[in-house]
Amino acid sequence: MADHYYTNKPGAAHDERQMAFTLRGHELHFTTDAGVFSRDRVDFGSLLLIENMQIPRQARVLDVGCGYGPIGLTAAKLASEGTVTMIDVNERAADLARRNAERNGIHNVEVRVSDVYSAVQGECYDVILTNPPIRAGKEIVHRIFAEGHELLTEGGEMWVVIQKKQGAPSALKKLQELYAHVEEVDREKGYSIFRAVK
Repeated sequence: MADHYYTNKPGAAHDERQMAFTLRGHELHFTTDAGVFSRDRVDFGSLLLIENMQIPRQARVLDVGCGYGPIGLTAAKLASEGTVTMIDVNERAADLARRNAERNGIHNVEVRVSDVYSAVQGECYDVILTNPPIRAGKEIVHRIFAEGHELLTEGGEMWVVIQKKQGAPSALKKLQELYAHVEEVDREKGYSIFRAVK
């Protein structure tokens, strides 16, 4: 079986492509490659999260499972006086995210290779964003919710996009167990956007 994007070192041969998207009023240019999530276009779930996420201008933001960077780089534009840390287990994705930040002249970001939160232990954030790696399994997705809670400031928010058929009902239940307030902010084409407040 070919490896999928939730792997540290994708085995797929490199096949880089270029694309541009206008996200929250900013035209961003991306290089993508084989072996990373949604390499042909920014996927619908990420677009829905980008459209809905509320990022204060001075926020410290963490993008979990950043891929080649559409969510985190848009967040960095919105948090113009803040910082964005972007993490992904996939070294190829992290390298692309770094290059895409540079290409778009975005300097308030840092990209780290991280197995779940291993590279950001002991840090704290005002906002955590995630289009979680469903293929990694429910246990990993629920770890993202639970361990993310520990990294959020009091009143901090986790924003999640998840498809109904890929576990949105159980994701909502898990978030409600962990967070003081959880709401479904938007739902479209079977995708839900959840905002969970610590």
